Amino acid sequence: MKDITYDVRVYKTEVYKGKKATTYYVRWKVGGELWRKPFRNAAQADTYRGEIQAAARKGEAFSTLTGEPVSWNRAERPEMGWYTFLCKFVDMKWKAASAKYRQDIARALVAATPAMLASERGKPDDLVLRTAMRRWGFNTKQRGEAPGDMADALAWLESNTRPVSALADDPSLVRTMLDLATSRLDGKRAATSTVLRNKTILQNALDHAMELKLLQENPIRGIKWKAPKSTHEVDRRSVVNHAQARALLAAVEAQKPSGKRLVAFFALMYYAGLRPEEAVRLRTHNIALPPLVLNEESGQWEEPAGEWGEVRLDKAAPFAGREWTDDGALREERPLKHRANGEVRPVPIPPALVRILRAHLAEPYGKGLDGRLFSGVRGEELPNITYRRVWAKARRDALTPEEAASPLARRVYDLRHACVSTWLNAGVAPTQVAEWAGHSVEVLLRIYAKCIVGQDEAAKRRISDALKDDRE
Repeated sequence: MKDITYDVRVYKTEVYKGKKATTYYVRWKVGGELWRKPFRNAAQADTYRGEIQAAARKGEAFSTLTGEPVSWNRAERPEMGWYTFLCKFVDMKWKAASAKYRQDIARALVAATPAMLASERGKPDDLVLRTAMRRWGFNTKQRGEAPGDMADALAWLESNTRPVSALADDPSLVRTMLDLATSRLDGKRAATSTVLRNKTILQNALDHAMELKLLQENPIRGIKWKAPKSTHEVDRRSVVNHAQARALLAAVEAQKPSGKRLVAFFALMYYAGLRPEEAVRLRTHNIALPPLVLNEESGQWEEPAGEWGEVRLDKAAPFAGREWTDDGALREERPLKHRANGEVRPVPIPPALVRILRAHLAEPYGKGLDGRLFSGVRGEELPNITYRRVWAKARRDALTPEEAASPLARRVYDLRHACVSTWLNAGVAPTQVAEWAGHSVEVLLRIYAKCIVGQDEAAKRRISDALKDDRE
Protein backbone atom coordinates (compact mmCIF):
# COMPACT_ATOMS: atom_id res chain seq x y z
CA MET A 1 0.00 0.00 0.00
CA LYS A 2 1.34 3.41 -0.92
CA ASP A 3 0.40 4.94 2.46
CA ILE A 4 2.50 2.40 4.41
CA THR A 5 6.26 2.56 5.10
CA TYR A 6 8.89 0.91 7.27
CA ASP A 7 11.30 3.86 7.03
CA VAL A 8 11.11 5.33 10.57
CA ARG A 9 13.60 7.43 12.57
CA VAL A 10 13.01 8.69 16.13
CA TYR A 11 14.71 11.84 17.44
CA LYS A 12 15.44 13.38 20.81
CA THR A 13 12.47 15.01 22.57
CA GLU A 14 12.35 18.76 22.00
CA VAL A 15 11.58 20.97 25.02
CA TYR A 16 9.86 24.34 24.59
CA LYS A 17 9.65 26.58 27.66
CA GLY A 18 6.83 29.07 27.24
CA LYS A 19 5.76 31.88 29.57
CA LYS A 20 2.99 29.82 31.15
CA ALA A 21 3.93 26.20 30.54
CA THR A 22 6.61 23.87 29.19
CA THR A 23 5.78 21.67 26.20
CA TYR A 24 7.61 18.45 25.29
CA TYR A 25 7.58 17.55 21.59
CA VAL A 26 8.23 13.96 20.54
CA ARG A 27 9.77 14.06 17.05
CA TRP A 28 10.13 11.30 14.50
CA LYS A 29 10.22 10.80 10.73
CA VAL A 30 8.00 8.45 8.74
CA GLY A 31 8.94 7.96 5.11
CA GLY A 32 11.06 11.13 5.18
CA GLU A 33 8.30 13.33 6.67
CA LEU A 34 8.77 14.88 10.11
CA TRP A 35 6.06 14.42 12.75
CA ARG A 36 5.76 16.21 16.11
CA LYS A 37 3.41 15.48 18.99
CA PRO A 38 3.16 17.78 22.07
CA PHE A 39 2.88 16.68 25.70
CA ARG A 40 2.51 18.70 28.89
CA ASN A 41 4.95 16.64 30.98
CA ALA A 42 8.19 14.80 30.30
CA ALA A 43 6.96 11.40 31.50
CA GLN A 44 4.12 11.28 28.96
CA ALA A 45 6.49 12.33 26.19
CA ASP A 46 9.06 9.66 27.18
CA THR A 47 6.36 6.96 27.26
CA TYR A 48 5.02 7.88 23.83
CA ARG A 49 8.54 8.15 22.36
CA GLY A 50 9.40 4.73 23.78
CA GLU A 51 6.29 3.19 22.19
CA ILE A 52 7.18 4.68 18.82
CA GLN A 53 10.75 3.33 19.12
CA ALA A 54 9.53 -0.10 20.18
CA ALA A 55 7.17 -0.36 17.20
CA ALA A 56 9.95 0.69 14.80
CA ARG A 57 12.38 -1.88 16.26
CA LYS A 58 9.76 -4.63 15.85
CA GLY A 59 9.56 -3.73 12.17
CA GLU A 60 5.92 -2.66 12.32
CA ALA A 61 4.46 -0.81 9.36
CA PHE A 62 3.84 2.91 9.88
CA SER A 63 1.11 4.95 8.18
CA THR A 64 2.35 7.91 6.16
CA LEU A 65 -1.07 9.52 6.77
CA THR A 66 -1.00 9.39 10.59
CA GLY A 67 2.73 8.98 11.31
CA GLU A 68 1.92 6.15 13.75
CA PRO A 69 2.07 2.36 13.56
CA VAL A 70 -0.79 1.00 11.45
CA SER A 71 -1.83 -1.30 14.29
CA TRP A 72 -2.44 1.69 16.59
CA ASN A 73 -4.79 3.39 14.21
CA ARG A 74 -6.87 0.29 13.61
CA ALA A 75 -7.15 -0.54 17.28
CA GLU A 76 -7.55 2.80 19.01
CA ARG A 77 -9.72 5.15 16.95
CA PRO A 78 -11.59 5.46 13.69
CA GLU A 79 -9.66 7.18 10.94
CA MET A 80 -10.94 9.20 8.02
CA GLY A 81 -8.99 11.19 5.47
CA TRP A 82 -9.51 14.94 5.45
CA TYR A 83 -11.03 15.12 1.96
CA THR A 84 -13.40 12.21 2.64
CA PHE A 85 -14.50 13.86 5.88
CA LEU A 86 -15.10 17.24 4.20
CA CYS A 87 -17.35 15.59 1.63
CA LYS A 88 -19.40 14.13 4.49
CA PHE A 89 -19.55 17.55 6.17
CA VAL A 90 -20.71 19.22 2.95
CA ASP A 91 -23.38 16.56 2.46
CA MET A 92 -24.58 17.04 6.03
CA LYS A 93 -24.92 20.82 5.58
CA TRP A 94 -26.30 20.78 2.02
CA LYS A 95 -30.03 20.35 2.56
CA ALA A 96 -30.50 23.14 5.10
CA ALA A 97 -27.99 25.60 3.63
CA SER A 98 -28.92 28.33 1.17
CA ALA A 99 -27.33 28.16 -2.26
CA LYS A 100 -25.04 31.11 -1.47
CA TYR A 101 -23.96 29.58 1.83
CA ARG A 102 -23.16 26.32 0.02
CA GLN A 103 -20.72 28.33 -2.08
CA ASP A 104 -19.25 29.94 1.05
CA ILE A 105 -18.67 26.50 2.60
CA ALA A 106 -16.92 25.26 -0.54
CA ARG A 107 -14.65 28.31 -0.73
CA ALA A 108 -13.63 28.02 2.92
CA LEU A 109 -12.82 24.30 2.63
CA VAL A 110 -10.88 24.80 -0.60
CA ALA A 111 -8.73 27.44 1.09
CA ALA A 112 -8.01 25.24 4.13
CA THR A 113 -7.32 21.89 2.45
CA PRO A 114 -3.71 22.50 1.22
CA ALA A 115 -2.60 22.37 4.87
CA MET A 116 -3.83 18.79 5.08
CA LEU A 117 -2.02 17.36 2.05
CA ALA A 118 0.01 14.31 3.04
CA SER A 119 2.16 14.13 -0.08
CA GLU A 120 3.29 16.13 -3.10
CA ARG A 121 3.91 13.05 -5.24
CA GLY A 122 1.72 13.10 -8.34
CA LYS A 123 0.01 16.25 -7.15
CA PRO A 124 -2.14 17.93 -9.84
CA ASP A 125 -1.73 21.61 -10.67
CA ASP A 126 -2.92 23.91 -7.87
CA LEU A 127 -5.55 25.57 -10.06
CA VAL A 128 -6.89 22.19 -11.13
CA LEU A 129 -7.12 21.05 -7.50
CA ARG A 130 -8.92 24.21 -6.38
CA THR A 131 -11.34 24.05 -9.29
CA ALA A 132 -12.06 20.36 -8.74
CA MET A 133 -12.79 20.90 -5.06
CA ARG A 134 -14.86 24.06 -5.47
CA ARG A 135 -17.03 23.00 -8.41
CA TRP A 136 -17.36 19.26 -7.81
CA GLY A 137 -15.76 17.84 -4.67
CA PHE A 138 -17.48 20.16 -2.22
CA ASN A 139 -20.75 20.25 -4.13
CA THR A 140 -23.14 17.45 -3.18
CA LYS A 141 -25.16 17.92 -6.36
CA GLN A 142 -22.19 17.91 -8.76
CA ARG A 143 -19.65 15.56 -7.18
CA GLY A 144 -20.47 12.50 -9.26
CA GLU A 145 -20.37 14.49 -12.51
CA ALA A 146 -16.75 15.69 -12.43
CA PRO A 147 -15.09 15.39 -15.88
CA GLY A 148 -11.96 13.28 -16.39
CA ASP A 149 -9.14 15.56 -15.20
CA MET A 150 -11.22 16.88 -12.32
CA ALA A 151 -12.25 13.38 -11.26
CA ASP A 152 -8.56 12.38 -11.31
CA ALA A 153 -7.70 15.36 -9.10
CA LEU A 154 -10.41 14.40 -6.59
CA ALA A 155 -9.21 10.78 -6.58
CA TRP A 156 -5.68 12.02 -5.82
CA LEU A 157 -7.04 14.12 -2.93
CA GLU A 158 -8.89 11.17 -1.49
CA SER A 159 -5.63 9.20 -1.29
CA ASN A 160 -3.30 12.03 -0.32
CA THR A 161 -4.83 14.02 2.51
CA ARG A 162 -3.94 13.49 6.15
CA PRO A 163 -6.46 11.93 8.52
CA VAL A 164 -8.61 14.30 10.54
CA SER A 165 -6.92 13.01 13.72
CA ALA A 166 -3.66 14.66 12.62
CA LEU A 167 -5.14 17.97 13.77
CA ALA A 168 -5.28 16.66 17.35
CA ASP A 169 -1.67 15.52 17.18
CA ASP A 170 -0.09 18.71 15.83
CA PRO A 171 -1.34 22.16 16.97
CA SER A 172 0.90 23.86 14.41
CA LEU A 173 -1.07 22.09 11.68
CA VAL A 174 -4.30 23.63 12.98
CA ARG A 175 -2.80 27.11 12.91
CA THR A 176 -1.42 26.59 9.40
CA MET A 177 -4.84 25.46 8.19
CA LEU A 178 -6.56 28.45 9.81
CA ASP A 179 -4.01 30.85 8.34
CA LEU A 180 -4.58 29.46 4.85
CA ALA A 181 -8.35 29.61 5.22
CA THR A 182 -8.23 33.28 6.20
CA SER A 183 -5.74 34.41 3.54
CA ARG A 184 -5.92 35.22 -0.15
CA LEU A 185 -3.96 33.28 -2.75
CA ASP A 186 -1.23 35.94 -2.67
CA GLY A 187 -0.74 35.32 1.06
CA LYS A 188 -2.30 38.59 2.23
CA ARG A 189 -5.09 38.61 4.82
CA ALA A 190 -8.53 38.20 3.29
CA ALA A 191 -11.33 40.70 3.83
CA THR A 192 -12.62 40.78 7.40
CA SER A 193 -15.99 39.28 6.46
CA THR A 194 -14.24 36.40 4.66
CA VAL A 195 -11.88 35.79 7.59
CA LEU A 196 -14.70 35.56 10.13
CA ARG A 197 -16.94 33.48 7.87
CA ASN A 198 -14.21 30.96 6.94
CA LYS A 199 -13.11 30.51 10.54
CA THR A 200 -16.70 29.84 11.57
CA ILE A 201 -17.14 27.28 8.78
CA LEU A 202 -13.94 25.44 9.73
CA GLN A 203 -14.94 25.47 13.37
CA ASN A 204 -18.32 23.98 12.47
CA ALA A 205 -16.62 21.33 10.35
CA LEU A 206 -14.43 20.21 13.24
CA ASP A 207 -17.43 20.19 15.55
CA HIS A 208 -18.92 17.68 13.10
CA ALA A 209 -15.68 15.68 13.30
CA MET A 210 -16.30 15.38 17.03
CA GLU A 211 -19.82 14.10 16.34
CA LEU A 212 -18.28 11.42 14.10
CA LYS A 213 -15.80 10.52 16.91
CA LEU A 214 -12.85 11.49 14.71
CA LEU A 215 -11.71 14.09 17.27
CA GLN A 216 -12.14 14.25 21.02
CA GLU A 217 -12.17 18.05 21.03
CA ASN A 218 -12.22 20.88 18.52
CA PRO A 219 -8.58 21.99 18.08
CA ILE A 220 -9.54 25.39 16.62
CA ARG A 221 -11.23 26.34 19.88
CA GLY A 222 -8.02 25.59 21.73
CA ILE A 223 -5.64 27.91 19.88
CA LYS A 224 -5.15 31.60 20.51
CA TRP A 225 -6.42 33.58 17.55
CA LYS A 226 -7.11 37.28 17.33
CA ALA A 227 -10.13 38.16 15.24
CA PRO A 228 -9.66 41.16 12.93
CA LYS A 229 -11.50 44.33 13.78
CA SER A 230 -14.69 44.59 11.78
CA THR A 231 -17.09 47.38 11.06
CA HIS A 232 -20.51 47.10 9.52
CA GLU A 233 -21.07 50.83 9.35
CA VAL A 234 -22.06 52.33 6.03
CA ASP A 235 -19.40 54.60 4.54
CA ARG A 236 -21.04 58.00 4.46
CA ARG A 237 -19.07 58.84 1.30
CA SER A 238 -21.03 56.15 -0.60
CA VAL A 239 -24.45 57.72 0.09
CA VAL A 240 -25.88 59.87 -2.70
CA ASN A 241 -28.05 62.95 -2.13
CA HIS A 242 -31.38 63.40 -3.87
CA ALA A 243 -30.03 65.45 -6.78
CA GLN A 244 -27.31 62.88 -7.46
CA ALA A 245 -29.82 60.01 -7.28
CA ARG A 246 -32.14 61.67 -9.80
CA ALA A 247 -29.22 62.33 -12.15
CA LEU A 248 -28.19 58.68 -11.90
CA LEU A 249 -31.72 57.44 -12.66
CA ALA A 250 -31.86 59.77 -15.69
CA ALA A 251 -28.51 58.37 -16.88
CA VAL A 252 -29.90 54.85 -16.53
CA GLU A 253 -32.98 55.70 -18.59
CA ALA A 254 -30.87 57.13 -21.43
CA GLN A 255 -29.05 53.84 -22.00
CA LYS A 256 -30.03 51.38 -24.73
CA PRO A 257 -31.26 48.69 -24.88
CA SER A 258 -31.74 47.94 -21.17
CA GLY A 259 -31.77 51.36 -19.51
CA LYS A 260 -35.44 52.29 -19.66
CA ARG A 261 -36.61 48.92 -18.37
CA LEU A 262 -34.28 49.23 -15.33
CA VAL A 263 -35.21 52.71 -14.06
CA ALA A 264 -37.90 51.30 -11.77
CA PHE A 265 -35.51 48.57 -10.59
CA PHE A 266 -32.99 51.10 -9.30
CA ALA A 267 -35.74 53.47 -8.10
CA LEU A 268 -37.16 50.76 -5.82
CA MET A 269 -33.81 50.62 -4.03
CA TYR A 270 -33.49 54.38 -3.73
CA TYR A 271 -37.08 55.25 -2.78
CA ALA A 272 -38.15 52.07 -0.93
CA GLY A 273 -34.87 50.62 0.36
CA LEU A 274 -35.18 47.24 -1.33
CA ARG A 275 -32.22 44.90 -1.60
CA PRO A 276 -31.32 43.91 -5.21
CA GLU A 277 -32.41 40.31 -4.59
CA GLU A 278 -35.78 41.60 -3.34
CA ALA A 279 -36.35 43.95 -6.29
CA VAL A 280 -35.43 41.35 -8.91
CA ARG A 281 -38.02 38.91 -7.56
CA LEU A 282 -40.97 41.35 -7.51
CA ARG A 283 -44.26 40.37 -9.15
CA THR A 284 -47.22 42.60 -9.96
CA HIS A 285 -49.13 41.26 -6.95
CA ASN A 286 -46.40 42.68 -4.68
CA ILE A 287 -47.18 46.27 -5.79
CA ALA A 288 -50.19 48.26 -4.56
CA LEU A 289 -50.57 51.64 -6.30
CA PRO A 290 -53.19 54.29 -5.44
CA PRO A 291 -56.07 54.35 -7.95
CA LEU A 292 -56.05 56.96 -10.70
CA VAL A 293 -58.53 59.85 -10.42
CA LEU A 294 -60.70 61.25 -13.19
CA ASN A 295 -60.08 64.86 -14.17
CA GLU A 296 -63.58 66.13 -14.86
CA GLU A 297 -62.38 69.00 -17.03
CA SER A 298 -60.18 66.98 -19.38
CA GLY A 299 -61.95 63.66 -18.98
CA GLN A 300 -58.53 61.99 -18.47
CA TRP A 301 -57.48 59.63 -15.71
CA GLU A 302 -54.60 61.16 -13.78
CA GLU A 303 -52.17 60.34 -11.01
CA PRO A 304 -53.58 61.44 -7.64
CA ALA A 305 -51.51 64.19 -6.08
CA GLY A 306 -49.46 63.18 -3.05
CA GLU A 307 -50.83 59.63 -2.78
CA TRP A 308 -48.53 56.85 -1.59
CA GLY A 309 -48.45 53.21 -2.60
CA GLU A 310 -46.98 50.12 -0.96
CA VAL A 311 -44.64 47.26 -1.77
CA ARG A 312 -45.49 44.01 -0.02
CA LEU A 313 -42.36 41.88 -0.04
CA ASP A 314 -42.73 38.16 0.56
CA LYS A 315 -39.58 36.59 -0.93
CA ALA A 316 -36.09 37.34 -2.19
CA ALA A 317 -34.11 35.70 -4.99
CA PRO A 318 -30.33 36.03 -4.47
CA PHE A 319 -28.12 34.99 -7.37
CA ALA A 320 -26.28 31.72 -6.72
CA GLY A 321 -25.62 29.85 -9.99
CA ARG A 322 -27.24 26.73 -11.41
CA GLU A 323 -24.81 24.27 -9.83
CA TRP A 324 -25.66 25.43 -6.30
CA THR A 325 -29.47 25.60 -6.42
CA ASP A 326 -31.66 22.53 -5.98
CA ASP A 327 -33.71 23.18 -9.12
CA GLY A 328 -30.88 24.35 -11.40
CA ALA A 329 -32.12 27.96 -11.52
CA LEU A 330 -29.69 30.88 -11.51
CA ARG A 331 -31.41 32.36 -8.46
CA GLU A 332 -32.75 30.68 -5.36
CA GLU A 333 -36.05 31.92 -3.97
CA ARG A 334 -35.72 32.35 -0.22
CA PRO A 335 -37.71 33.88 2.64
CA LEU A 336 -36.91 37.52 3.32
CA LYS A 337 -33.68 38.13 5.20
CA HIS A 338 -34.16 37.82 8.98
CA ARG A 339 -37.81 36.78 8.43
CA ALA A 340 -39.68 33.50 8.74
CA ASN A 341 -40.93 31.71 5.66
CA GLY A 342 -44.17 33.30 4.47
CA GLU A 343 -43.70 36.52 6.47
CA VAL A 344 -44.49 39.72 4.54
CA ARG A 345 -42.65 43.03 4.90
CA PRO A 346 -44.70 46.07 3.82
CA VAL A 347 -42.77 49.14 2.65
CA PRO A 348 -44.42 52.46 1.69
CA ILE A 349 -43.57 53.96 -1.69
CA PRO A 350 -43.67 57.75 -2.14
CA PRO A 351 -45.49 59.52 -5.00
CA ALA A 352 -42.30 59.84 -7.09
CA LEU A 353 -41.86 56.07 -7.06
CA VAL A 354 -45.57 55.53 -7.67
CA ARG A 355 -45.24 57.45 -10.94
CA ILE A 356 -42.11 55.54 -11.98
CA LEU A 357 -43.73 52.16 -11.28
CA ARG A 358 -46.96 53.05 -13.09
CA ALA A 359 -44.97 54.11 -16.16
CA HIS A 360 -42.97 50.86 -15.98
CA LEU A 361 -46.11 48.71 -15.74
CA ALA A 362 -47.60 50.48 -18.76
CA GLU A 363 -44.72 49.30 -20.97
CA PRO A 364 -44.71 45.91 -22.77
CA TYR A 365 -41.78 44.77 -20.61
CA GLY A 366 -43.54 45.83 -17.37
CA LYS A 367 -45.31 42.50 -16.89
CA GLY A 368 -43.10 39.59 -17.76
CA LEU A 369 -43.40 35.86 -17.19
CA ASP A 370 -45.49 35.04 -14.08
CA GLY A 371 -46.12 38.74 -13.55
CA ARG A 372 -42.41 39.46 -13.09
CA LEU A 373 -41.64 43.20 -13.09
CA PHE A 374 -38.07 42.94 -14.32
CA SER A 375 -36.47 40.73 -16.94
CA GLY A 376 -33.66 40.72 -19.49
CA VAL A 377 -34.05 42.12 -23.00
CA ARG A 378 -35.10 38.69 -24.32
CA GLY A 379 -37.60 38.10 -21.55
CA GLU A 380 -35.25 35.91 -19.50
CA GLU A 381 -34.50 36.35 -15.82
CA LEU A 382 -32.72 39.65 -15.23
CA PRO A 383 -28.95 38.88 -15.21
CA ASN A 384 -26.75 40.42 -12.50
CA ILE A 385 -24.22 41.47 -15.10
CA THR A 386 -26.85 43.47 -17.01
CA TYR A 387 -27.88 45.79 -14.21
CA ARG A 388 -24.32 46.09 -12.91
CA ARG A 389 -23.05 47.24 -16.31
CA VAL A 390 -25.93 49.70 -16.66
CA TRP A 391 -25.17 51.11 -13.22
CA ALA A 392 -21.42 51.42 -13.90
CA LYS A 393 -22.13 53.41 -17.08
CA ALA A 394 -24.70 55.60 -15.31
CA ARG A 395 -22.07 56.55 -12.72
CA ARG A 396 -19.63 57.54 -15.46
CA ASP A 397 -22.29 59.58 -17.27
CA ALA A 398 -23.97 61.30 -14.30
CA LEU A 399 -21.12 61.95 -11.87
CA THR A 400 -18.09 64.17 -12.14
CA PRO A 401 -14.74 62.40 -12.62
CA GLU A 402 -13.91 63.07 -8.97
CA GLU A 403 -17.24 61.61 -7.80
CA ALA A 404 -16.93 58.62 -10.12
CA ALA A 405 -13.48 57.86 -8.64
CA SER A 406 -14.89 58.04 -5.10
CA PRO A 407 -16.98 55.43 -3.23
CA LEU A 408 -20.15 57.43 -4.09
CA ALA A 409 -22.85 54.94 -5.18
CA ARG A 410 -20.14 52.54 -6.33
CA ARG A 411 -22.38 49.56 -5.70
CA VAL A 412 -26.03 49.19 -6.62
CA TYR A 413 -26.64 48.33 -2.95
CA ASP A 414 -25.58 51.88 -2.02
CA LEU A 415 -28.99 53.09 -3.26
CA ARG A 416 -30.60 51.17 -0.40
CA HIS A 417 -28.19 52.83 2.01
CA ALA A 418 -29.20 56.22 0.64
CA CYS A 419 -32.88 55.42 1.18
CA VAL A 420 -32.50 54.25 4.77
CA SER A 421 -30.27 57.26 5.55
CA THR A 422 -32.96 59.56 4.13
CA TRP A 423 -35.61 57.98 6.34
CA LEU A 424 -33.48 58.36 9.47
CA ASN A 425 -32.46 61.94 8.70
CA ALA A 426 -36.11 62.83 8.04
CA GLY A 427 -36.82 61.98 11.66
CA VAL A 428 -38.68 58.69 11.12
CA ALA A 429 -38.55 56.62 14.30
CA PRO A 430 -35.78 53.98 14.18
CA THR A 431 -38.30 51.27 15.07
CA GLN A 432 -40.33 52.13 11.96
CA VAL A 433 -37.26 52.41 9.73
CA ALA A 434 -36.05 49.03 10.99
CA GLU A 435 -39.42 47.48 10.11
CA TRP A 436 -39.40 48.90 6.58
CA ALA A 437 -35.74 48.04 5.97
CA GLY A 438 -35.91 44.51 7.39
CA HIS A 439 -33.41 45.08 10.21
CA SER A 440 -33.45 44.98 13.97
CA VAL A 441 -33.21 48.42 15.58
CA GLU A 442 -29.81 47.52 17.05
CA VAL A 443 -28.36 46.52 13.70
CA LEU A 444 -29.95 49.50 11.97
CA LEU A 445 -28.36 52.06 14.28
CA ARG A 446 -25.00 50.31 14.19
CA ILE A 447 -24.91 50.19 10.39
CA TYR A 448 -26.17 53.72 9.75
CA ALA A 449 -24.59 55.53 12.71
CA LYS A 450 -22.37 57.69 10.49
CA CYS A 451 -25.16 58.56 8.07
CA ILE A 452 -27.40 60.37 10.54
CA VAL A 453 -26.45 64.02 10.07
CA GLY A 454 -27.14 66.97 12.33
CA GLN A 455 -27.24 64.94 15.53
CA ASP A 456 -23.94 66.32 16.82
CA GLU A 457 -25.06 69.95 16.49
CA ALA A 458 -28.38 69.22 18.17
CA ALA A 459 -26.55 67.49 21.01
CA LYS A 460 -24.23 70.48 21.47
CA ARG A 461 -27.23 72.82 21.69
CA ARG A 462 -28.86 70.64 24.34
CA ILE A 463 -25.63 70.55 26.36
CA SER A 464 -25.29 74.33 26.07
CA ASP A 465 -28.82 74.72 27.35
CA ALA A 466 -28.04 72.45 30.29
CA LEU A 467 -24.94 74.52 31.11
CA LYS A 468 -26.58 77.91 30.58
CA ASP A 469 -25.84 78.96 34.17
CA ASP A 470 -22.12 78.95 33.32
CA ARG A 471 -22.74 81.64 30.70
CA GLU A 472 -24.30 84.04 33.17
